[in-house]
Amino acid sequence: MRRHEFQPGRLLAGLVLLVAGVLYLLDAAGETDLAWWVIVPMTMGGLSLAALLGLITYAVRRDRRDRISASSDQ
Repeated sequence: MRRHEFQPGRLLAGLVLLVAGVLYLLDAAGETDLAWWVIVPMTMGGLSLAALLGLITYAVRRDRRDRISASSDQ
């Protein structure tokens, strides 16, 4: 299997959606009583953080790639 680069934004998005799904299942099973206005903002906030983390990761990798290509051109 080919190695791939670590993508922390996707990891965070997956964890946020996993937690939201578990909370929804617990609510459906009657274990907890959560209102929709708790789950929706938590999910949207987590996905927003994941998008921000993805952009930061992209910027860092692009900067690193540009520095490597600039040093090899000299």
